[in-house]
Amino acid sequence: MTVTPNISVNDGNLVVHGKTILTGVPDNVVLAPGSGVGLVEGAFIGASASRSKSLHVFPIGVLEDVRFMCLFRFKLWWMTQRMGTCGKDIPLETQFMLIESKNETEDASIIYTVLLPVLEGPFRAVLQGNDKNELEICLESGDNAVETDQGLNLVYVHAGTNPFEVINQAVKAVEKHMQTFNHREKKKLPAILDWFGWCTWDAFYTDVTAEGVDEGLKSLSEGGAPPRFLIIDDGWQQIGNEVKEDPNCVVQEGAQFANRLTGIKENAKFQKNRETDEEESGLKHVVRDAKQQHNVKYVYVWHALAGYWGGVQPAGPGMEHYDTALAYPVQSPGVMGNQPDIVMDSLAVHGLGLVHPKKVFNFYNELHAYLASCGVDGVKVDVQNIIETLGAGHGGRVSLTRSYHQALEASISRNFPDNGCIACMCHNTDGIYSAKQTAVVRASDDYYPRDPASHTIHISSVAYNTIFLGEIMQPDWDMFHSLHPTAEYHAAARAVGGCAIYVSDKPGQHNFDLLKKLVLPDGSVLRAQLPGRPTLDCLFVDPARDGISLLKIWNTNKCAGIVGVFNCQGAGWCKIEKKTRIHDASPGTLTSSVQATDVDGISEIAGSEWNGEAVVYAYKSGEILRLPNGASLPVTLKVLEYELFHICPLKKIAEEIFFAPIGLIDMFNSSGAVEQFEVEEEGTRVTLKVRGCGRFGAYSSRQPLKCLAGDAETEFDYDVANGLLTFSIPVPKEEMHRWSIEIHL
Repeated sequence: MTVTPNISVNDGNLVVHGKTILTGVPDNVVLAPGSGVGLVEGAFIGASASRSKSLHVFPIGVLEDVRFMCLFRFKLWWMTQRMGTCGKDIPLETQFMLIESKNETEDASIIYTVLLPVLEGPFRAVLQGNDKNELEICLESGDNAVETDQGLNLVYVHAGTNPFEVINQAVKAVEKHMQTFNHREKKKLPAILDWFGWCTWDAFYTDVTAEGVDEGLKSLSEGGAPPRFLIIDDGWQQIGNEVKEDPNCVVQEGAQFANRLTGIKENAKFQKNRETDEEESGLKHVVRDAKQQHNVKYVYVWHALAGYWGGVQPAGPGMEHYDTALAYPVQSPGVMGNQPDIVMDSLAVHGLGLVHPKKVFNFYNELHAYLASCGVDGVKVDVQNIIETLGAGHGGRVSLTRSYHQALEASISRNFPDNGCIACMCHNTDGIYSAKQTAVVRASDDYYPRDPASHTIHISSVAYNTIFLGEIMQPDWDMFHSLHPTAEYHAAARAVGGCAIYVSDKPGQHNFDLLKKLVLPDGSVLRAQLPGRPTLDCLFVDPARDGISLLKIWNTNKCAGIVGVFNCQGAGWCKIEKKTRIHDASPGTLTSSVQATDVDGISEIAGSEWNGEAVVYAYKSGEILRLPNGASLPVTLKVLEYELFHICPLKKIAEEIFFAPIGLIDMFNSSGAVEQFEVEEEGTRVTLKVRGCGRFGAYSSRQPLKCLAGDAETEFDYDVANGLLTFSIPVPKEEMHRWSIEIHL
């Protein structure tokens, strides 16, 4: 069964680019040609059964003796990574898989094969393994009345020699085939990504008040790290609970998961302390004060996809027209086989008030229109995956999820012109493959300031999840505390993540020295250009659990690359205990190495004449080094330590004169400050466009004659021993100002 020249089933073997991926492929498994980008390279795996059911498990062949990395949902809401070598290592609820096929001859290139289980009609496919090392497709509708006996396009297979290109092409091919979502590159990114923010969650949890919001903004601004966006998290809404005395009600951080939304406006905590116009909303005052008193540019507020954790109160006053009915969640066997969840324990007892899918646009539009009338610019939409458990009677999980997402995106498009939406608790393919417009996605489980096991896991999970999620949305690394033992570790990760940067500090509890390495005086940040992902040599090792590997995350700036290295060992999700735990209380010191080609696409940044030589600036140590083509630089880290390496391609600008701009050397993302680099007048003058202020650094093989920032000549220091040129750039008067820098050689 040859479908493409590169992917076929021969004698019961799935063969990809000449490499055998699966053996013992059953007769009921079929291949169909892919559509769209890379038509020749891609194919779909399908399967048929003898009778119709709402849930099928199809073995599709034996997987052995390979290295793979997969992303699976360890609980209902979130994915994390798992590495393995055979079928039995593949967890339940695997939504993405990348397989490495090693050389069979010395000169053969390594082939990377990506498997993307997708949606077909009202059915959703995921991957899993069994004890016979078989790879299985689990196909389910989530509604006993929605049945099938086959699926033709269940798993998309795509392969090539560059894994990052293969994944990009595969997602674009699935995008064209399904036509239900858009690739990240087509989406409008909300402006919050380029500004520093503050979120109320870990500062106040659900006890947030109007006064607390004002205190937090004032505290950060006065210290020199002014937030330009604000997220008012859970705690502002009108909610109620009919089961006050029920001993089954579960409480976490003060949020009772049986609570339901009783109105679309703010609660009494946001209506107090207002002496002026009684007719004007309290929320409108809070937003106006944030923007006028504290120069906040964007305000987002939180709500759940179902309204609140427990949905919307059925027949609540003023909300009768949403046709809300109590529904009781039913989780899929795959999710139940991984980590149980206390939210679901509560909702299984008390039920969730589900707005009728035909009325959910009205609900979102009325909620969002009210928020917009108060000056709100966007929403963080949480608890999204709850909808997959409520598909019975609504055509199944895929149909109900898509109804909700289409309504949500239509309302956001109408009410928040900057595409103001952060998707959260949403790592199921039902929703991911329904995201036509949503451009920002929380990329891992929460930042937990009081959980020592969570910090290394947070960094590694986001990095690996981004390999998949980053093709469809811009990953969000979540808030963190700037005054915390792990603050610098988290800050460095966000600098290489290409994400929004925001904290959840309690008022008065800040580390401003740290924040000023992330935030410029105007409240903007130096954001890397792409979603930060693990380097090629980290794709199939496990830097959270294997005891030997450091995690390296790469990204690009306009004129340089950046590689963040992190020791993330010691904790992970345990498949036996079915929870996150510390499995090594004192992980050892580890060593790895960094090279210029760790940044995929560094040659495109450098230009066609680049010979592979780079200047490397190590942010934490402050060291600068000329790195010859092909050479590597060792790095040694203890657990919870990091280093950021800025890889700056070296340019020959005249005979015996070499130059490489580094950037603002006191900022975590130093090279993110350099936006343009040109050589003029036959190599005697370098011109740069630089954003920000502070100590600017560059490598020059010759001591400059003079340096100018703007039109003013500036004093400079030059270290003959290592070629480091430094001078000071003043604080600009305008926001987002780009300085013209001249260096005469």
